[in-house]
Amino acid sequence: MPDSLTTHHAALDILRVLKTETTEGPISFERFMQVCLYHPNFGYYIKSRKRVGYGEGTDFYTASTSPLFAELIIAACTSLLKGKQLSDFTFVELGAEPNLENPEKSGGILSAIKHPFKASVALGSKDLIKLTGPLIVFSNELFDAQPFKRYRFSKGQWKELGVTFTGNTLAEVELTSTLPDYLPHEAEEGYLIDSPERSVSLLETLVSQPWTGLFIACDYGKSWEVLSHETPQGTARAYYQHTQSNDLLAQPGDQDLTCHLCWDWLETVLKRANFSSISLQNQEAFFVNHSSEWISAEISREAGSFSPRKRSLMQLIHPAHLGAKFQILNASRI
Repeated sequence: MPDSLTTHHAALDILRVLKTETTEGPISFERFMQVCLYHPNFGYYIKSRKRVGYGEGTDFYTASTSPLFAELIIAACTSLLKGKQLSDFTFVELGAEPNLENPEKSGGILSAIKHPFKASVALGSKDLIKLTGPLIVFSNELFDAQPFKRYRFSKGQWKELGVTFTGNTLAEVELTSTLPDYLPHEAEEGYLIDSPERSVSLLETLVSQPWTGLFIACDYGKSWEVLSHETPQGTARAYYQHTQSNDLLAQPGDQDLTCHLCWDWLETVLKRANFSSISLQNQEAFFVNHSSEWISAEISREAGSFSPRKRSLMQLIHPAHLGAKFQILNASRI
């Protein structure tokens, strides 16, 4: 296997798989991502390792890195359920990071605190998702972690992008494939659209199951108008050891791959599944609107100091930090 790509064991394993996959020709970028992120043995999200946080070997951090995040979410659930008892609902976290310190216990944002729900279930990338009964279905950066397709406008037409080997080096190529009808008729030469279709199919699978309650997804995305007309370089990127990169083919299996969601598409899925009170807000506005009493009490309790808890709270809601970086889509089906 080529030393020009990487010598990391995971990447070498993934490269062997990709060599086999491309024996008969290029594969779609979506398939490339599926192998790199979710291969049952070597995938980035399948391996038991710490990906999120500030420590050595981590690649990125999210709002859930802070222990206060769970408390803010609980407070928001109280507001959104409008008088209903949290003890009647099971909190289901999808795409939860594993509890590596204590593997016998489930991970997720509620793992380190006492919660008011009937039960708490944290489902990881390997787990089968079965949803029934009164639930709060929660995710943090789950939908942006789904494989996506890539399209480029070239010489007056759209082309789907794929991946193959040129010698021993991974390379991007144009595919001959059926194109979706949602692509714009015209675009500037070289315009890239990273299309998060799999996030839509994932949500369709979730909402088609027999459950009622709240849906809360913390993630980042844009409208279709912005994705199709205002992001000519696309939104795909890779993360490795807290460094963002546009080299999506480097270090396969060892780096995270992601793109912005299309919020319009997800909202449409929720409407079709009879969800109501559908709302999309940035993280700051969501918590200010739905967790304000908890925030006020927390600030008052430590009014005379700038404690680690207060610092953490400011990082979560201040627009200069995570408050504007992430958005939260929520809806109800009661």
